[in-house]
Amino acid sequence: MKPRVLVADDHTLVAEGVEKLLEHDFQLCGRVADGRALVRAVEKEKPDIALVDIALPLLNGLDACRQIKKSMPEVKLLVLTMHGEQYFVTEAFRAGVSGYVLKQSVAEELVFAIKEVLKGRLYVSPSVAENLVEQALNPAEPGPSPTTTSNDNKLSARQREVLQLIAEGQSTKEIASTLNVSIKTVEFHKTRIMKQLGVHSTAELTKHAISIGLIAMPHQPTVPVPQP
Repeated sequence: MKPRVLVADDHTLVAEGVEKLLEHDFQLCGRVADGRALVRAVEKEKPDIALVDIALPLLNGLDACRQIKKSMPEVKLLVLTMHGEQYFVTEAFRAGVSGYVLKQSVAEELVFAIKEVLKGRLYVSPSVAENLVEQALNPAEPGPSPTTTSNDNKLSARQREVLQLIAEGQSTKEIASTLNVSIKTVEFHKTRIMKQLGVHSTAELTKHAISIGLIAMPHQPTVPVPQP
C-alpha cells in the first residue's frame, strides 16, 4: 500500500503542483488550506505524513504541527515553505517536524525527502543546510533578529493564536467565535500580548506577527511548482 500524504497549503496552484508530483508514489488523502483544518484533517484521515506550509491562515503551520505532535505523535510532518532562515528551520524542528524543504526545490527534492522522513530519517534541503553551516562558521554581528530580540517565546500557545488572528484582520467578535471563547477573553489576551511585546497598536502587532512567521507578507507571490 502506498504511504498516505496530506497536503496543507493555502496557495491552490502550489498544492495542485505538489499533488501532481506525488500522485505516482503516494496516496493523496486530502488537501487543506488553513492550520485549523490541518489539525482536524490529520485526526480524521490519519495520514502517514503531512506536508505543511508555515504561513497558513487561522493557525500557522508551526503551531499546527505542535498540536498534531501532542495528539498524534506518530504522524510524520514535513515543512514545505519559502522560508530558509535559521529561525524558521529551528522552530520547525522544535515543533516536531522531520523534514524541511524549500518550495523552489520541490521538483528535485520532495519525493526523496518524503521517503527519507518515512524511513525515520531527518531531511533538510541542501541549500538550507549549507546556509546553516555558513551561519555557524561565520556568525553575523549581534543585532535584531527573531531569535535574539523577540519576546515571542514568552507568549502562550493561545496568545500566539490570538496574535495571528488579529494580524489577519479578524475582529474581536470573529476571534472569539473562531477560538470558541468570550469577547472579554480575547480582549484580555490582546492587552497582555501588547504589554509583553511592548507595542501599542494593531499595526505593530501585525508587523511582529509577520516577523516571526505567524502570517505571510501581504500579497506574497505564489510559488509555482515545476511540473515533472
